[in-house]
Amino acid sequence: MKTAIQFGAGNIGRGFIGMLLAQAGYKVIFADVNPVIIDRLHEDKKYVVQIRDTENQDYEIENIDGLFSTGPEIIDEIAEAEVLTTAVGLTILPRIAPAIADGIKKRFEAKKEDALNIIACENAIRASSQLKEHIYKLLDEDQQAYCDKYVGFPDCSVDRIVPPINNEIPTTVVVENYYEWNVEKASFKGAIPEIAGMNLADNLDAYIERKLFTLNTGHCITAYLGVLGGLTTIKEAIEDPEIYALVHEAMEQSGAGLVQKHGFDADAHAAYIEKIIKRFKNPYLRDEVTRVGREPLRKLSPTDRLVKPTLTALGFGLPVDKLIVGIGAALHYDNPDDPQSVELQAKIKEKGVKDAFAEVSGIEDEAILDQVVEAYNKLAK
Repeated sequence: MKTAIQFGAGNIGRGFIGMLLAQAGYKVIFADVNPVIIDRLHEDKKYVVQIRDTENQDYEIENIDGLFSTGPEIIDEIAEAEVLTTAVGLTILPRIAPAIADGIKKRFEAKKEDALNIIACENAIRASSQLKEHIYKLLDEDQQAYCDKYVGFPDCSVDRIVPPINNEIPTTVVVENYYEWNVEKASFKGAIPEIAGMNLADNLDAYIERKLFTLNTGHCITAYLGVLGGLTTIKEAIEDPEIYALVHEAMEQSGAGLVQKHGFDADAHAAYIEKIIKRFKNPYLRDEVTRVGREPLRKLSPTDRLVKPTLTALGFGLPVDKLIVGIGAALHYDNPDDPQSVELQAKIKEKGVKDAFAEVSGIEDEAILDQVVEAYNKLAK
């Protein structure tokens, strides 16, 4: 039977990627460090995904298992697997690289010629390529040459809202009905796995930026404005008329840059924006603004969801004032439970808004920096 390894048995791992792999006929081995989840998956060999949207449906996902990602057993599984996916968060990729590298070494020693395709399904740009770099550092030249021939690292973009919801059974996960999984076709090695729901993309950068500039941009601006407004959930925030109007215009501004850069059909992209905002209003998903707004330093970095769409639109001479309001709101994000928020606020206190944002974003243009400071100050009032 075909085997797939899913590093990360959290909500995305179980409720999105692992679900699609199991439904495609793979035996899915979940690898994680959470004993509550792994022990339950190992014992039950199944779990439930609850679709909560305009139509509700429950799926029982079977033919699965759970192993600790730090144990020797997972290395043996990697040595035999056809597909390996991750949903662990970008900062965790270096931590799982040693186990994956050890599995590849075992394939190399066995002279295994079957392909292994490794797809990092993270909320980041070209995460598979980043994972590849971490893994290659742990391989010698011969092992790297083996990888070049038999191990693929297709980059992808993923999109499904899976908020943390406590269930009586810890492995049960609640998700929205909508999802997108776009994977770079040219980067596969060997036969491309047949997985329903996996879209093979020829121009992945366009899909990555469409999602980043639309869902991610709108989501985080909604969160940051919601926090400033004393609101708890994304649904509450987007139903506030002022927040809705600002978020919608910010998404239109980021979308205008996308249309220019990638040649998207303007009407089709406008419809995509409406679809995304409708997802924010899903009454079944209690998605807290603090979850969506977490890690503001990453979200304010040069290649992420606030700065990059702003610079892209500016590059085409397009307006960005609402995107800049979103940046100002992000700079206000003050959550003592979020280490990046604590660090951001310390930078602002030490250096001032302008210099702190310049350091985090890499932006040197004085006019943009001044506009961000102006937006920040207006929001403070």
